[in-house]
Amino acid sequence: MDLGLTAKRALVTGSSRGLGKAMAIALAEAGADVVCASSKTGGADETAKCVESLGRRAWQVSADLADRQAVLRMADDAQSQAGAIDILVNNGGTIARQPAVDYSEAEWDRVVNTDLDSVWFLSQYFGRGMVERRTGKIINIASVLSFSGGITVPAYTASKHAVAGLTKALANEWARHNVQVNAIAPGVVLTERVKKLLEGSKDIVKLAATHLLGLGLPIHMADMAVYLASDESAITTGQVISVDSGATIR
Repeated sequence: MDLGLTAKRALVTGSSRGLGKAMAIALAEAGADVVCASSKTGGADETAKCVESLGRRAWQVSADLADRQAVLRMADDAQSQAGAIDILVNNGGTIARQPAVDYSEAEWDRVVNTDLDSVWFLSQYFGRGMVERRTGKIINIASVLSFSGGITVPAYTASKHAVAGLTKALANEWARHNVQVNAIAPGVVLTERVKKLLEGSKDIVKLAATHLLGLGLPIHMADMAVYLASDESAITTGQVISVDSGATIR
């Protein structure tokens, strides 16, 4: 099936590992060239090599997503290297766990700047070109905590709720320009980092009980990202799609 991604250019933040790496590679497998963004120079070397091994072009850019000016410089760099971006995947993020009464101002700012502000500024930056060309796809990574409260993660939860709202706001405004904006809301995904965190922990049993079809894998998110980036999702916009093994219906 032709998904319409051949020669499209995608930018994926947080592509050095985990979900971002899986999505970058899946987009390349579907025909896209990929700008691999990470938090440090050379951080996405392995991902870029995987993209190139598939016969697609890869570029690398880097920025601390908590630093607004660095994010905008990264956007300039990406556009300078790759040209117009057709698909933006706002995946990069962070989390900090502290009881609400003790939550530090510095941690609040770091999480919100990373998980919300970078999504807004990159969407605005590349959205301008998409609106002008009357075509484009923006895919935000939300969370099951876009729908619930979580425990000891107030900044993350607030940011992910806001990402869901921003997704709908941009979809409303840009639909008439043929730009689709959607979000993926993962449950617990067994990335290498999560596997290490859960190793030997009793939490794995609790999580498995809430994820009716088993804990997710990066490929499950990657497959959804390809769908949302493709022509198959031409009339899908403003959606926050749970890919969570049924966790939100428990």
